This record gives sequence, structure tokens and C-alpha cells, in this order.
Amino acid sequence: SGDGNLVLLDASKTQIWSTNATSTGANSTVAELLDGGDLVLRDGSNSSRVFWRSIDHPTDTWLPGGKVGLNKVTRQNQRLTSWRNSEDPAPGIFSLEIDPNGTSQYLILWNSTKVFWTSGIWNGQIFADVPEMTRNYVYDFEYVSNGEENYFTYSMKPGTTFVSRFVMDLSGQIKQLTWVDNSQEWILFWSQPRAQCGVYRLCGPFGICNELSLPYCSCLRGFSEADPGNWRLGDLTGGCTRSTPLLCARNTSVTGEQDRFFQMPNVKLPDHNQSLSSASAGACEASCLGNCSCSAYAYDGGRCSVWHGEFTNLQQLGDGGGTLFLRLAASELPYSKSSKGKAIGAAMGAAVVVLGALVLGWLLVWRRRRQRFRSLRVVEGTLVAFRYGDLRRVTRNFSEKLGGGGFGSVFKGTMPDSTEVAVKILEGITQGEKQFRTEVSTIGTVQHVNLVRLRGFCSEGTRRLLVYDYMPMGSLDAVLFQSSSPVVDWKTRYQIVVGIARGLAYLHEKCRDCIIHCDIKPENILLDTSFVPKVADFGLAKLVGRDFSRVLTTMRGTRGYLAPEWISGVPITPKADVYSFGMVLFEITSGRRNSEPWEGVKTGFFPSWAASRLKEGDALSLLDQRLSGDADVEELDRVCRVALWCVQDDENCRPAMGQVVQILEGVVDVNVPPVPRSLQLLGEHTENVVFFSNVSLHTSSQGPTSSNISSSFQNKSTTSTSSRD
Repeated sequence: SGDGNLVLLDASKTQIWSTNATSTGANSTVAELLDGGDLVLRDGSNSSRVFWRSIDHPTDTWLPGGKVGLNKVTRQNQRLTSWRNSEDPAPGIFSLEIDPNGTSQYLILWNSTKVFWTSGIWNGQIFADVPEMTRNYVYDFEYVSNGEENYFTYSMKPGTTFVSRFVMDLSGQIKQLTWVDNSQEWILFWSQPRAQCGVYRLCGPFGICNELSLPYCSCLRGFSEADPGNWRLGDLTGGCTRSTPLLCARNTSVTGEQDRFFQMPNVKLPDHNQSLSSASAGACEASCLGNCSCSAYAYDGGRCSVWHGEFTNLQQLGDGGGTLFLRLAASELPYSKSSKGKAIGAAMGAAVVVLGALVLGWLLVWRRRRQRFRSLRVVEGTLVAFRYGDLRRVTRNFSEKLGGGGFGSVFKGTMPDSTEVAVKILEGITQGEKQFRTEVSTIGTVQHVNLVRLRGFCSEGTRRLLVYDYMPMGSLDAVLFQSSSPVVDWKTRYQIVVGIARGLAYLHEKCRDCIIHCDIKPENILLDTSFVPKVADFGLAKLVGRDFSRVLTTMRGTRGYLAPEWISGVPITPKADVYSFGMVLFEITSGRRNSEPWEGVKTGFFPSWAASRLKEGDALSLLDQRLSGDADVEELDRVCRVALWCVQDDENCRPAMGQVVQILEGVVDVNVPPVPRSLQLLGEHTENVVFFSNVSLHTSSQGPTSSNISSSFQNKSTTSTSSRD
């Protein structure tokens, strides 16, 4: 403009926005877009004189060098605000800002009024409730508090070559995104709150949030999206409206009908309930039904809770929680009281039909016995309950054993449609059928490209069997250690490493219940025809609820891969899997068992020697000698450093699997770790140590055939087989 400001005009040339910066005039002002993404207005004759910076006026994105804080003089808050929806950058409903009360923490707010997440206090290195900010974090954060302002700013660490940014997303989460050149996409580094359903009013009035479904939000029965257009564009906060108005005051006097209640079990009840004193569930229902504004009620142990008008923050849980009775118009529910006569007639007719069907079924049952499998269909997201006799037939009476381990033996089978499966006969399972089915259904919901898929199960009497996808290349130990197997090139090994890490990160951090594997070893890493790794046997150890940080479990696993805490008897956390993963990394790197001696190496325990070589900066000497040094040295060094960090004696020093994935993908740098005291002792006193990591092929989850391995490697190019989460 004429005064040197940037302005925004509408179609009629009316100014609707301006930078409102003080300058010396249009002739001397220049606009410049800097490499860091900052648009600046500066004096053309004096580049150090800056009139305005876009980075000082953040929208939803926080770039390095920008401030998010509070001006104590003007009380102006520099905050991040989400977009209204995926296509409209107008201010949305969620914002991130510094605590206006003066503490060094961030808050996420709904509608600038309701705080539903805090970062925790800044301790000079990280925010207390954001553990992802580790010592190897890619940013240098700085907190400034003086008489005029109170803010955070950050910069990229020296030597960082990639681009990263913070975004206040319209999902209500603050996200750190990193640009990956290879895939030309932004990938998520972390997000807070971790649980999407932890976002306040995410699904709006009469919406329900479910962490196990996509999209997370849906409308309750009898309701529809208030604004379908906004829902399609990612803004779910408008919630839902009733499809059929409540009858309420018109009630039975006009139509003979009255509102009814739909039962919703296993839910986290909505906020802002009103408590009533009711002697029974029936009295509680009557209290709600007698008030036209009552939308729902819950009754638990003599306590009656009712909700009037709109309610929010209802969440579906897998189990636990309470039961909500949602008020709906009678027409929304079948078999209403006003249709009692029709219902009785329909029931009698149905009974006749069912009786006839039973007779017909009895007459035809012998003809259907040979076709029972044809009636079983695998539906996406569900498990098939197989009959024991059927599984015995498809495995030819369990004649072809693939392997076995602590949980039982595995046999190959072929379904009637020629699909190959692996059938595991579980041993030592003592829980009843109901508990078994509950745990198996949980495992069945866990699906990831780097996890072996559970297809179904069998529970008849004392028999417990699981049916998995068959992995034709067998287990990782056969590929690495069998002399008859072709040598696996480094690129394939690295892709296997990344895939295993992604699978474990999913189990630890992305499932509703954190799953600790407890038995990570090459025998439990299976490979498909493209050598994509699949973690097997997950979920067969105890499930660890997110409400508990630690749990004592029965000691499992192969001794050569066990973390020290297994031996000492302290509680087990996901960091036990991290330790086992580190031991597996050493074996993938060297191509042999950790306890197998190396030519010219004094110690008989490879990780001890590897730690000393890595300390000297000689990662290449750790590579499988059969590869003749043919490896990406940067990747090799990264894997070895990760391995050594993972096997630290103190579990608090080990990285989480999510961090491991970021390191392996090159998003986070990793320093040379210290040598654990246990590895030093093992290296110095090898002659007094008996190693237990030599496990035969028969302990594999699924065994391979050498011909499959050979042919696949002969035909295999260097094409990447890794997959993203």
C-alpha cells in the first residue's frame, strides 16, 4: 500500500486487513520471504530494520524463531489457533497458548474457555507431560520471562537438515510434523493429547468418540450430523441433532406412544450430570421420562444421574465404564409399547417360522457337514470361531509342524479356498472360555502391516487354538542363521529393522491397551514373500492397561534376550521389549547369534565387543562378514547406536519404541551411548558366563522352507519393502 504496509482488499477494493506496521513509506519498504518461512517487511536501505514479521502473528502453525506467549503490558496473547475446517483457515475452536497465570506451561483450550490439556511445567529441558522431548530432541527450546513478556521460542539444533513444524490441528491436538523428502510428505512425530478422545467436545453434542474406529466420531442412534458439510471437512464439533423429535408433552394422550430409552453399555459417561435420589432403576427412568428436557439417565448402585438438554464428551470403551440410557422417540426403537399387539402377533409368526427352519435344518444337517467351511466367512475386522474338527482337517490332523515355543506348537493348514494358514495349539492356558474369548477379541482388533494377523480361534472344552496368516518365508532366525540360506543384503536387513520397530511401537503406543510382547527374538519375527517383517505371538502375554504404568507378569522369553529386570524380579514395562529388540539388532547386524564366537574376537558375547568397537567409531567392523562391507555406513552406525541404547541396564535410559522409529527413519539424531556395566562385565568374564540365546529352529512361530528363501532372494532386487504405520 501507499504507507508501506501489506493489505488485503475485498472485491470492491475495501481494505479488510493490514499489517499496520510503522514504516518510512512504500518506496523504502520491501517484503521478503525467508528460508525459515517468515515473511518480513523491512527497510530496503537497511536490512536490519524490520517493521513486521509474519512469525510474530501465528495462525495454526508455529515455526522456528516464532514466539508463543503473553505480552504482560498489552495482555495480547500470541496463540496458535486451529483452522475452522480443512478448507477454511478462519479461526477454529481449539487453541494453544501459554498459561496466562504466569506458569511456564502450555494449555490447549476449547473455545478459549475450557482447558483440557496442559504440557506440564517447563524444567529447562522438557515439558513435564511431553516425554517425547528427550535429550536427542531436534529443537532447542527457550523460555523467556521478564517484566514485559512471557513466551517460549525455539530453534532447530545445529546440523539439523530437515524441516519440522508445530501445528494446532483442527482435531484439537497440538502436533509436531516433520517433512520427509523421500516420501514427499509430512509425518507425525508426536501429538498431544495422545488419546484423540481426550479432546474436549471433539464430537460435539450427541456425538460419541471411539478410539478404535475411524473416523473417531459418530452420531448416537436416532441422531444425524448437524452439518454434514463440516463433518466431511474434519470439523466435528457441531455435533449431531435428533432425527425424530421427542414426543414428550404430547405423550400417550394423542398417539398412545411415549418416549423410550436406548441402552448404551461400556461408555464413559458425559459431563455435567445432575444427581437424583432414586430407590431403583425404574424410578430413575421415570424421573427422566417425567421431565421433557431430560435427554438420558444412568443408574448405578442406587445413584441416579440424569442429563438435561445437550450433552457432550461421551466415549465408547471396549469394556468397563457405565451404561447410559439415551432417550429417543418411540419410532426410533423397535417393538414400542403402543405396538404391543402387533409385536405379539409378529413374535408368534416368527416362532412358527423359526420352528419350521429348525425342522428343515435338522433334515439337512447331514448334507451340510462337509460344507461347513463354506459357511464361515472372514469379515473385515472380525474373527472366525473355528470348530476343532475343521482345524484338524485343514492341518491334516496337525501333520506339518512349523515350529513351537513357550505358548504352544504351530502347524500349517490349507483352507478350502486354498488359503494357507498357521494354526497354533496353545498350551498352559487356564482361563475359562469367556475370558479367553475376551482376550482373543482384543488381539483381533490389533492390526498393523508389521504384525501377524489373527484370522480366528477355536475354543472347545479345554482346547484353545489360534489361526494366523501363514508367512511363507518363515522366521527371521532361519533367514539369518541357517547356513543353507542365501545371505541377506544390508538394505533388506535395514528394512526389516525398521518394520520390527514400527510393529512394536504400535503395540506399545497406538493400541487402546499397551501390549507388552515379553518374548521378542528372531524366532518370533516372521517374513512374508516380500521380506516385510511381522511380529508374531503378540498379546499372548498379559495386557497392560494404560491406567497402570507397571505390572508384574510371569517371566517369559528366551534368556539371551531378557532384560535385567526379568532376572531381578522388578515390575516389567514396555522397556523390557526394547531391551530384547536391541539384542535382536545386534544379531541382524552380525548375521549370527550373540553368543556365537567371532574369529579374532576375545569375548564370546558379541554385544560386549560391539559396544567397545562402537565407542571407537568402528561400526563397520560389526557388519556380517559375508556382506564384505557392502552396507550404508550411516544406517549401520545408526542401527548399532540404537541397539546399544536399547540394552542399557537402566530401563529409564532406553528409548521408547516410538522414538526408535523416529531415529531409524532419520528424523531424530542419536548420540553414541555409554557402555552398559553388564556388557563390560560380560566382556571381561566371558569364561564364567553360560549363554542361553542359542535356540533351535523348532522354537520359531512358523518355520520356513529353504527353497522359498533361496528363490525369493535370487529374484529379489533392492526395492524397498518397508511400510509406514
